[in-house]
Amino acid sequence: MLTPRQKVPALTVETLSSGTFDLTASTAEFATLVVFYRGLHCPICATYLKELGRLLPQLKERGVEAIAISSDTEDRAQQMAEKVGHEDLRFGHDLPLNVAKDWGLYISTGRGKTSIGIEEPELFSEPGVFLIKSDGSLYFASVQTMPFVRPHFQEMLGALDFVKKNDYPARGEYTGAV
Repeated sequence: MLTPRQKVPALTVETLSSGTFDLTASTAEFATLVVFYRGLHCPICATYLKELGRLLPQLKERGVEAIAISSDTEDRAQQMAEKVGHEDLRFGHDLPLNVAKDWGLYISTGRGKTSIGIEEPELFSEPGVFLIKSDGSLYFASVQTMPFVRPHFQEMLGALDFVKKNDYPARGEYTGAV
């Protein structure tokens, strides 16, 4: 389990248009928003990433850079990027599933074609949203076992304003006995 205020696991993936993404080399002023999505087969992911792409300028104003990552192949990631239609949204691909597990993501088995007629991969990770501070520590995490009910990026903008104004600490850091 990842712990707020502690360093996150290594994360290095190839991207469609900006070479290799290495979280440790992030130049984000405040934080990097890492959005793990299920893959091309997921229509909810496409809608979710369209919203992320729309809000990228507002995130950047708050010192946050974003990347969307899946275990999809480069070709499938390219198809998703085209579907999403935001050229400034970075897409990482070929996320190793052992790395997904290191990040606490759930892994699902493919069940054939989805409602949009696209074959699910044999194995893929379920969604997760992580905000990683510029020092490499976990600030926020949301991990799902299903494609439904994800954090809203619009709400995140207001939360970021509050967090930065009040120097609000990451919560959930206690790991002692209860």
